[in-house]
Amino acid sequence: MSTSRPASWWRGPAGAEPPEEDVLDTLAELLRSAPERVGAQLGGLYLLSEDGQLLELAMTLGAARQFTRPWQGVGLGTPIPVADAVRSGRVIWVGGAEELASRYPRVAVAMPYTFCLAAAPVVARRTTYGALFFLWPAAHPPELSARERRGLTVLASQLGEVLARAAQAGRPVRPGPRPAAIDAENVASDSLAAIVARLPGGICGVDLDGRLTVVTPSAAELLGEPAERLLGAKPWVALPWLRDPVYEYHYRAAVISGRTMAFVALRPPDRWLSFQLYPDASGGLTVSVTAVDIAQHDRPVADPPAESVVHTRPGALYHVLHLASALTEAVSVQDVVRMISDQIVPGFGGQAVAVLMVEGGRLRIVGHRGYPPGLVDEFDGTPLSESTPGVQTSTNAVPTFFETRAELERLYPDRHETQDNMAAWAYLPLVTSGRLIGTCVLAFAEPHRFSMEERTVLTSLGGLIAQALDRARLYDTKLGLAHGLQESLLPRALPDLPGLETTVRYLPGTEGMDVGGDFYDLIRLDGDSAAVVIGDVQGHNVNAAALMGQLRTAVRAFSTVDADPGTVLARTNSLLADLDTTLLASCLYLRVDLAGRVAWLADAGHPAPLLRTPDGRASALEPRSGLVLNVNRTAEYPLTRVDLPVGTTLVLYTDGLIEAPGVDLDQAVADLAATLARHGGEPLEKLADALIGEARQAEHRTDDIALLLVRAVPR
Repeated sequence: MSTSRPASWWRGPAGAEPPEEDVLDTLAELLRSAPERVGAQLGGLYLLSEDGQLLELAMTLGAARQFTRPWQGVGLGTPIPVADAVRSGRVIWVGGAEELASRYPRVAVAMPYTFCLAAAPVVARRTTYGALFFLWPAAHPPELSARERRGLTVLASQLGEVLARAAQAGRPVRPGPRPAAIDAENVASDSLAAIVARLPGGICGVDLDGRLTVVTPSAAELLGEPAERLLGAKPWVALPWLRDPVYEYHYRAAVISGRTMAFVALRPPDRWLSFQLYPDASGGLTVSVTAVDIAQHDRPVADPPAESVVHTRPGALYHVLHLASALTEAVSVQDVVRMISDQIVPGFGGQAVAVLMVEGGRLRIVGHRGYPPGLVDEFDGTPLSESTPGVQTSTNAVPTFFETRAELERLYPDRHETQDNMAAWAYLPLVTSGRLIGTCVLAFAEPHRFSMEERTVLTSLGGLIAQALDRARLYDTKLGLAHGLQESLLPRALPDLPGLETTVRYLPGTEGMDVGGDFYDLIRLDGDSAAVVIGDVQGHNVNAAALMGQLRTAVRAFSTVDADPGTVLARTNSLLADLDTTLLASCLYLRVDLAGRVAWLADAGHPAPLLRTPDGRASALEPRSGLVLNVNRTAEYPLTRVDLPVGTTLVLYTDGLIEAPGVDLDQAVADLAATLARHGGEPLEKLADALIGEARQAEHRTDDIALLLVRAVPR
């Protein structure tokens, strides 16, 4: 029984005292009790970072330390069970490989083994501190038993209470660069007697770290190396002919699934060996090694690889696939920076990241995470004529890796990079379509050895990042143009009118180029009247926005000739037909008599406004409606009278506020009216926020939303 907790395990806020030793011991003891309480030998504890955006692995149980490096830090938005548990506040259960592949395909690619998994949020005193997870072998039933679920939730609650007490005492628990490794209470001793008890013959013992703890003389003879050289090493590291990932795959599959695995490998030059892997519940292995006559077998599992070949392990493959998939969803430069921070930085044990792009002969910082405020700004605008690692990588497409501060200072003794409190760096060139566009800098808080595998994977990721950044930069340029066009076509501010109080909200859609045809206007006609207009041109592109500008201008022009609302819409409809466009438009025009407190409304196929009377009742109006604009040149638009006593509130909106896939429109209008009735007595600004609040929080809006509120007040 052991707990491996290095001195640097705790990392808390500046100036804060580390938690008492008994707090850490209590957490370890609770985690160590998992085999008895939930029947799992593998698992771990994640804690939320200070900013609440990252889950950091604090402790691992049993052999879980072998498989959690790719997930040592995960963003809350990452599709992984522990993140889902925190976001949902409930236990997440994955009952086998098929369910894992269906619900978490990216995790399944990196963990192609048969096992069951549960994750639970760690909550105490209404505060979420992190998540707990456990793995069960393949023999576990596909459902979590009531006893296991109860044990899991109680254990999570107890861990949360310990963390809450530590936080209340001003000593919050924060994980450091490496998680503490906790052995289960009933982990077996890897003595020779225990190994022999598992399986007689020429055998090896493998501990929870995947290292050889026992090698019998006959096994050493078969493997072709002295036992002293093999002890303490991982087989696929000590034996070059076992470096093919397929062999490590069988080891991982045996540990995680709890099933016996077997494979055949060629020991050069011509000796075939059979490996039988027998796992125990804790993740330790007994390995039987025997010589075989390959002629009696169908085919070997794999040909012996050359020593110079660099293989990508499943954990690294996870990051390549996950980042590649995530980057396809990134639309802006900041999206790309966020995804790099969420996926690459924690996956490789980094502390910070910065993205620099070449612009006008200088390096510009386009995004960064993990650095102290203001520090990275010192590097912004560095001329390409200077000698810095960032400039070097941005002008020469060769990645550069500094494993220690001394390495960097030796080549760049005068550079500011040595002042960022980091200890190791990876400078990745960003190359897309043969063009070198910048550098991605990954920084580490401690010296870091970059293996050949890491260097290969990080260099490959640099190419993915470059493509995403190039695409995102083009999107940002188009988005800026679109927003400029949108802002130029909509009124900068609504005029103040005696007897009317108004406010407006506009939300662009989250898909496409964020520009559409929704418009609104408030027009002063004379001292005692005004026009209130809202409309929506079909489409979400520059053409729709341009037509919206023409339509708004036409409505304004026809309003100034003292025409009634029906005539204004009829003339606008006729003009739209003359523009030779196939786009349609809806519009609602309201002419308000400020002195008489009455309005006349004409509707061209637009959603009916909501009205809240001074006594608090709210409902949708039922105006006489005409055809949408540009359907029939001779269409007519009848008028509807609306009384506006003091205290009356009108809600005009475009259909993006109520339309969504699978939503019943009548119910959506009723819900909006209920919100108006509930909040209608509040100031217009708060009422507008209440009406548009749910739409503002939606991750995906396929349509723009315009909301215009009008309230009758004393003149």
